Amino acid sequence: MTDKNNHDAGTPLRVAFIGTGGIANAHAEALQQQPGVELAAAIDIDPSRAESFAAKWGVTRTAANLQEAVDGGGLDVVAICTPPSSHFPLALEALSLGLHAVIEKPPALSLSQMRQLEAAEAESEGSLSCIFQHRFGSGAQRLLALQRSGALGRQLVGTCNTLWFRDQPYFDVPWRGLWDVEGGGPTMGHGIHQFDLLLHLWGPWSEVTAFAGKLARKTDTEDASAAVVRFESGAIATVINSVISPRETSYLRLDYENATVELDHLYGYGDHNWTVTPAPGHDAVVGLWTQGEDHASGHAAQYAAIISSLHSGVAAPVSITDAYATMELAAAIYASSVSARTITRGQIDESSPFFSRMDGHLEPWKQEEALNA
Repeated sequence: MTDKNNHDAGTPLRVAFIGTGGIANAHAEALQQQPGVELAAAIDIDPSRAESFAAKWGVTRTAANLQEAVDGGGLDVVAICTPPSSHFPLALEALSLGLHAVIEKPPALSLSQMRQLEAAEAESEGSLSCIFQHRFGSGAQRLLALQRSGALGRQLVGTCNTLWFRDQPYFDVPWRGLWDVEGGGPTMGHGIHQFDLLLHLWGPWSEVTAFAGKLARKTDTEDASAAVVRFESGAIATVINSVISPRETSYLRLDYENATVELDHLYGYGDHNWTVTPAPGHDAVVGLWTQGEDHASGHAAQYAAIISSLHSGVAAPVSITDAYATMELAAAIYASSVSARTITRGQIDESSPFFSRMDGHLEPWKQEEALNA
């Protein structure tokens, strides 16, 4: 709990958007659904894009940078919707101004940056929240409740697949496919949502063995990765992240002692995307699952929790510390695939080259391309 998150519920929260490209529209649409929120500023280095975004969503004013927006009128929250390499410096700037910041995924490019954000947040009047919206659908929340009740029994075996398709023009955008700009390929930028949900549901991971490679796209990063993850509970799961799979799906299968629970969707889910198959003699699990209202996952669901936390003075959901375990798994997948070793949680510390950059500063697949040229 922290008092610095407390905001007078009778005063609208004034929100600014930093970056007004594609993902900013998801944030604006979600925030329009929240009571007690004012869309106060659209910030972009391209004035015409900022003005177009502001007109579309009813944003009060535009600005070229965050300081200009603050000088033009009070702000409470900033939604950071820019390319990944700018998330870290913009979050630091927001904290230095005492603002709350909501950061799109990935929240930073490295574990080193995550630790620096933790330290900056501790010294600021502001706070940080990371967008991992799959945690907030009613299906995930119901599953957590069933786990805690003991109705499902022990966690055993899991499958977590993000099988998406991105063609070569997608990677030809200047900021994509570069380690120092995007932080990685589908492990960092695509599958991270799904395996964040896996970690949210199944708790701390303990070790991972992984493979990754560049199989079909011209890019400096991987275009596919596969990992076997062991959890502290003893459960084992496979995690596959791909952007070269023509039939797209996001699939989660969790086998417990008393039931198999499956989630099959693409970019977001409702209750209809979940299936529960009871083990023999445990049909009552299905009845327990069907109880409760259906709330879709998505930015709106997460923003509802964030806005509520700011009004009530409790820590915002998915803090930098919460997100660290997810980012650490991404780093471990890269470290294992590059080093051909099993990586344990906590192993990637300040002494590891993978702490400051996900590829360990080795650019493995770029080197491979050069060698095969």
